[in-house]
Amino acid sequence: MNDTIVAISTTMGVGAISIVRLSGKEAISIVNKSFKGKNLEEVSTHTINYGHIYDENELIDEVLVSVMKGPRSFTAEDIVEINCHGGIITTNRIL
Repeated sequence: MNDTIVAISTTMGVGAISIVRLSGKEAISIVNKSFKGKNLEEVSTHTINYGHIYDENELIDEVLVSVMKGPRSFTAEDIVEINCHGGIITTNRIL
């Protein structure tokens, strides 16, 4: 299967932090389009990167993004985890 998948990896509801996880060959490039910080396609594997997620020009949240390049990941594919502020609205906007 060559699909890139995305899901919320934490419980929906009240919490300090939520995680949105992407897995697949396009995971890094997809997040890189809305992430303002380091170029995620150029960072080393297994790193955490500080920045912001935008929708067009609108700031969504201040985030930490983990990049784990395959085959050294849970799925043997590229994985990106977006650690954002918790809550339903912010998490769904990032998703």
